[in-house]
Amino acid sequence: MADTRWIYDLTIFLYAASVLFYFNDFLQSNRKVNRLAFGLLAVVWALQTVFFVSQMAQKPYFPVLTLFETLFFYSWVLVSLSLLINYFFRIDILVFFANVIGFVVLTLSMFLSESPLHGVTDARVSELLFIHITMAMLSYGAFSLSMIFSAMYLLQHKLLKEKRWTPLLRRLPSLERLEQFSFHSNMVGVPLLLLAVILGSIWAQLVLSGYFWLDPKVWMSALVLLAYSVWLYRRLTDTWQARRLAVWNLGAFALLILNFLMTDTSSFHRWL
Repeated sequence: MADTRWIYDLTIFLYAASVLFYFNDFLQSNRKVNRLAFGLLAVVWALQTVFFVSQMAQKPYFPVLTLFETLFFYSWVLVSLSLLINYFFRIDILVFFANVIGFVVLTLSMFLSESPLHGVTDARVSELLFIHITMAMLSYGAFSLSMIFSAMYLLQHKLLKEKRWTPLLRRLPSLERLEQFSFHSNMVGVPLLLLAVILGSIWAQLVLSGYFWLDPKVWMSALVLLAYSVWLYRRLTDTWQARRLAVWNLGAFALLILNFLMTDTSSFHRWL
């Protein structure tokens, strides 16, 4: 990893610059600064991709097995999704908030473990495990964007209700579009998380001894999946108002974060 460490360090430096430029644009709505921030973010994505590919070449497995690798991959997913959405829909505020999260996660990865999951040996590593983790992180990326859209919806709803015609209000997409974006994000996230849970269960059944389904992390993952499934059901049946859906979505994301933080309570999810 030492050979490519400079790519990682340069990525963090440029990422910080991009987020700061986006923050300046958020405050002053400066198009030149916005273009500079977007250009830097594109470079960040390219460097992240190069670093990720180099890790794939250096390691005998798909690099999502350690806490460092998982957070790096999650940050890459956020950058990729935000660039893609901004390319098609030009939602600069989404890019700003998504990459505040992505930058914090990437910075945290500097200080966290590069050890594999507890109890995972080379004999136990399989394609099922890598696909399980990859799908889980992709679903986390989709849910993160959905959370941001819901937060933007609640913010705009509050500004409109209070009749505060601020510059920020003019830059936000309509309430209808924000609700639609949140819905489509969850439509991607829920199937991915469901597949991740199913594949993880199959892997655990094949590899682990004992009653893995009694593990608190397993139950918490099922609770997260249930929370987002209820959201989808209520949205598709049109039984809840959009504002209530947005509030529920924020609560579901809080459960998602709690689920990730509960890793050390697990017998086979925790890192060394």
